[in-house]
Amino acid sequence: MGRGRQKAKHTKIARELKYDTYDVNFSALQRELGHQDDDQYVDKWADDYADEYKDKTA
Repeated sequence: MGRGRQKAKHTKIARELKYDTYDVNFSALQRELGHQDDDQYVDKWADDYADEYKDKTA
């Protein structure tokens, strides 16, 4: 795709994003942001196993 066509496509997309109106479901957003779990924060990247080198001293 040439630079002219590419620029025109980007301009078209930018105009759509700038001028189009989008319907926002504020009640769903409020439920999502306001939802609080009683569970404590769970780190999904934490190790499931104890650190085997933690207690050893050099």
